[in-house]
Amino acid sequence: MDMGNTTVAVQRYLDELAGAHGESPAEPIIRELLSHSVDRLHLLCASLLHRSYPRLTRGPTNLRSEEMLSAVVERLIKAMRQVRPQTVRQFFALANKHVRWELNELARRLDEGVATDQLRESFVPAPADSGSSVASLNTCRILDAIDGLPDEEREVFNLVRIQGMTQPEAASVIGVSSRTVKRRLDRGLMLLSEKLSDLRSPDPRSPPATQPP
Repeated sequence: MDMGNTTVAVQRYLDELAGAHGESPAEPIIRELLSHSVDRLHLLCASLLHRSYPRLTRGPTNLRSEEMLSAVVERLIKAMRQVRPQTVRQFFALANKHVRWELNELARRLDEGVATDQLRESFVPAPADSGSSVASLNTCRILDAIDGLPDEEREVFNLVRIQGMTQPEAASVIGVSSRTVKRRLDRGLMLLSEKLSDLRSPDPRSPPATQPP
């Protein structure tokens, strides 16, 4: 996958889309745009699925990134009938948002389905397994923390850590230097580390905390 070629192709179709009038002439342009960016969209789906929603890859869902790609493409087709991103940067921000929405919807359905099955199994509820619920809460905290980053840091974090771009690729999309990308990424990671410090595993080299007498 050539990031440079993808960026050029996406921008060309976005320029064509900006000059289209009415829904009919725009629809083929949107589909061509999505066809030429499908590799990047697939990478985005896979990155978010496996990093932020790994429980969806296990039973009973067993979700694969290829399966959700088509749903995300349909979401983007509908969204771009109303929203017309003008730059590659805006397009992938829109795509990132709809991938998240799709995964959130699937996770919500999974949680509702599990709850319904548990109620049907017995009138006397079994002891709850807190592990999955805690993991789900932690995932929500992490996503909220990412969404709460300043705009520049959040954009770089999404491109590098979620979409899987290299820092030079992200710099090309945003239109800044690689050094700027690194600075924003480092600051974003520092802010996330501060907000989520309680989720980090304790350092085994650290001495155990002493209990008060």
